Amino acid sequence: MSSKKLDSLINALEKNIANRDISNLKVSKANVAWHIDHSFKVINGVIQTLQASNPILYKNNFSFLGKLFFTLGFFPRGKAQAPKNVKSPEIISKADLLKQLQQARIYIKSIPKLDKNAFFKHPMFGDINKPRIYRFLELHTNHHVKIIKEIMAK
Repeated sequence: MSSKKLDSLINALEKNIANRDISNLKVSKANVAWHIDHSFKVINGVIQTLQASNPILYKNNFSFLGKLFFTLGFFPRGKAQAPKNVKSPEIISKADLLKQLQQARIYIKSIPKLDKNAFFKHPMFGDINKPRIYRFLELHTNHHVKIIKEIMAK
């Protein structure tokens, strides 16, 4: 099992690496590179956490907000702050983005091998296990791809 939608979104991030220095303050305080870097940090960090998790500790505590956003198919803008571990640095190099892209593609291929209750704790949604992981990564990545498209539409 894989996600064609997630693969397509990662391809969209890759295509925008060439636009990494473009910004539009009317759309976002951050430039294109920040949104790409953050998206890769989330994908790679979430999958690393899934790999290291103990499925026995998984709790089916998925929150109402998680169910709502997963059903609606989007995350609202400006409502959440990125945790420190997925915030982007001041200077983001093309080489670093390409390295994270390569890592993301490798990590995504590892998801099907994980236990169904491999999970990560989301600060607002609760435990997100393997059956929900593609949806989470698709929604989160799409959120940032849409912002990038708006930045580019200036």
